[in-house]
Amino acid sequence: MRNRVINLQPEMHSWRDRLNKVTGQTRFAVCRIFVHLAGDEIAPLLGVLNQAAREAVDADGDLDVLEDGLADICQSLLRYDPYWRSAANEGNVFWDEGEAGDYVEELFTDSAQRYLTEPDLEEPIPDADELLSLPVTRNLVVMLTVAYEGEAPELETDLASASALHSALKAIISFRGREALRAIQVHFSPAQIGEDLSSDQLLYNFPELVPL
Repeated sequence: MRNRVINLQPEMHSWRDRLNKVTGQTRFAVCRIFVHLAGDEIAPLLGVLNQAAREAVDADGDLDVLEDGLADICQSLLRYDPYWRSAANEGNVFWDEGEAGDYVEELFTDSAQRYLTEPDLEEPIPDADELLSLPVTRNLVVMLTVAYEGEAPELETDLASASALHSALKAIISFRGREALRAIQVHFSPAQIGEDLSSDQLLYNFPELVPL
């Protein structure tokens, strides 16, 4: 797999960061994290993701509800860390909120077009026993995109290691209640319970993933 990780704080931005701090401009950062899990026991996580998606739709964009759902997803990912196989991250820093918003939309479009990322929110979520009896989901890729005001060093670095990914997910959880988040997106592939993402499809549709 080829590496397409983008550092959120490249050297070319350091002088601009210092200048804008002096002039009092607000710093916005946007990052997207990919987490790839594999194993026979990951099906229940797909239930957690679908439940969070339903609650987000019902909340009609209420950021407090979205923050809670995001934190629950991150906590679940941390519990499933034995099944982590690869990861990637990308993003950028902006000093204009409109430009940050444009980048969020760009990442949303890309994430939504990834293979098997459209959940069926009308389909009831099976209970834990039913999940384990369905066809095995061999691979699951979760894509988390957040835009926030200020700095989060744990997110603004290369996350191609398990320890760095642990720190990044905990940093996302810590946003809850701080009123720093400006946008939240969660996509996952496959999105529907019972669908499968094969190893060949994983390689083709998520080339940026780096083995952990």
